[in-house]
Amino acid sequence: MRMKLFLFVLLALFMTAVVVAQEDTEIDSVVTVSPPAPVANLVGVDTPNDNGHSISLSWELSPDDATLGGTVTKYVIMRSESADGPFIVRDTVAAGMTKKADNGVKEIEAEDYFARNTDFYYKLVALAGDLKSESEVFGPVRGVGQWFNTGKWSVVAAVGLFTLVTLFFIRRAKSGAKLYIRPLAGIDAVDEAIGRATEMGKPILYVLGLGTASDIATIASFTILSRVAKKVAEYQTSILVPCYDPIVMTIAQETVKTSYYDAGRPDAYNEDDVFFVTNQQFAYVGAVNGLMIREKPATNFYLGKFYAESLIMAETGSASGAIQIAGTDEVTQIPFFVVACDYTLIGEELYAASAYLGREPVLLGTLKGQDYGKAMVIASILIGIGAALVGWTGYVDLFYVGP
Repeated sequence: MRMKLFLFVLLALFMTAVVVAQEDTEIDSVVTVSPPAPVANLVGVDTPNDNGHSISLSWELSPDDATLGGTVTKYVIMRSESADGPFIVRDTVAAGMTKKADNGVKEIEAEDYFARNTDFYYKLVALAGDLKSESEVFGPVRGVGQWFNTGKWSVVAAVGLFTLVTLFFIRRAKSGAKLYIRPLAGIDAVDEAIGRATEMGKPILYVLGLGTASDIATIASFTILSRVAKKVAEYQTSILVPCYDPIVMTIAQETVKTSYYDAGRPDAYNEDDVFFVTNQQFAYVGAVNGLMIREKPATNFYLGKFYAESLIMAETGSASGAIQIAGTDEVTQIPFFVVACDYTLIGEELYAASAYLGREPVLLGTLKGQDYGKAMVIASILIGIGAALVGWTGYVDLFYVGP
């Protein structure tokens, strides 16, 4: 009996020792699993050459970073407007990265809004699975907009050179020098077309297109209209200008009226010749086509901004037997004018026409400056291709535009 009792006591002591050993092992395992080491030396500076909506951050990797053989797999960038928080998540970067820019936008309603000239505080959270550690808070730091991107000096130099060339030619034009401009067949035919209308005793139709008064093509067309109206007044014929936009109509009326005054025939000006039709695209086209069929103008001008209606009007004018001169900066409509009109001003030739007809020194000088500017760009491209072929990178680096 005593022997059994002794064995029972020994068995109980043994089981107690096993349980205690297991608990010690579990405690030791818990103690050995600790959060990863945080990053060190977190620094934030205003991102250079930007609009003030960015902060550039840099840090030293956590000793437990995965790229160093540790367990940290990523870092979370946190930001706050106070050192005490609350902090919001701004971005997440992978292990091994030591820098990242906190970029935002200036629109207040946007999700990625970034207030310029506002103090911010940052901290970086190192994550290793479910474990994490936070760096010390860095701040305050603020984003400030710069006046000029120092990586774009080449752009400043190019703009400065182009400006000087343009001013040089404007000054020459004002001094009375005859600047050569490549003849444009469509513009050279203007006087002939007006003369034909005069001989036939028929009016001239001038369509400014569907553009507004702020469109460059419409502005260029006003200059050409002024020249055409002056010739019309001199030849004592009539001109019809149906308008799509009421503001364009007002400007066109003043343009034609001034041209009649310049020609010494203010009494011949009829305000009803320049009129508003409608601002509905195809209703306007129908009205203009009806005008062509009824009045049968001898010459039609289509100069300005045109869309799907270009071929409809040009075909109707061609069927009526009129001489047609067209011009637009809408590339998709140029082919229709080419096939249906006698003369077509392609793209920027419409702008050149205003300088060609008006002979305004500022316009002439600007046009010549553009021509020389294009020549310099072409020459620069050719030199760059040659430099790249021979492996000379210094020339190409001159035109590098920094971030």
